[in-house]
Amino acid sequence: MTVVVATSNAGKVREIEEALSGLGWQLEALSGMTLPPETGMTYEDNAALKACAVALSTGKVALADDSGLEVEALGGQPGVYSARFGGVNSDTERNVHLLNKLRTATDRRAKFVSVVIVAYPDGHLESYRGELRGTLLEGPRGENGFGYDPLFVPDGETRTLAEMTVAEKRAISHRGQALGALLEAHRSGLPERQIIAIE
Repeated sequence: MTVVVATSNAGKVREIEEALSGLGWQLEALSGMTLPPETGMTYEDNAALKACAVALSTGKVALADDSGLEVEALGGQPGVYSARFGGVNSDTERNVHLLNKLRTATDRRAKFVSVVIVAYPDGHLESYRGELRGTLLEGPRGENGFGYDPLFVPDGETRTLAEMTVAEKRAISHRGQALGALLEAHRSGLPERQIIAIE
């Protein structure tokens, strides 16, 4: 089965391809179209917007994901706005903005959430979710990873995600968990799918 991944990032396509190896899917990076803006209120909404748009445009099965960081002391913020938190454009600026928000916080618990959506041209939709819980440091550590990785220490770990290797992070990450759930569902037989209106 050919599956179009709703990203032009070749590295992300390779990561997903590795996670889903064994399914026999042929993954393709998106090209020739612009994804719709992420206007949804949930990760599911945003991932579905992208996956459905690609499925409609290409006539092929499409896969998209959306993810974010939810901080207890901030009532779940930044959530779906993680990539544009504080209205700034760089990971470093977003980390500084987050640390400023948490300057007086004693509760530094947080979780990464990822939702993967598989959309079919006939209107079927599959949804898979992964979560990684941990705590936020008062300053960044590590050179690997991206986004909020230098601030985030997963439960049971002493290192931040940015201090782990790519393989170590992938083994426990929220996206890895969501993709693992997809893999398991398809290995166990055709999963139950919702029917949605793709228009």
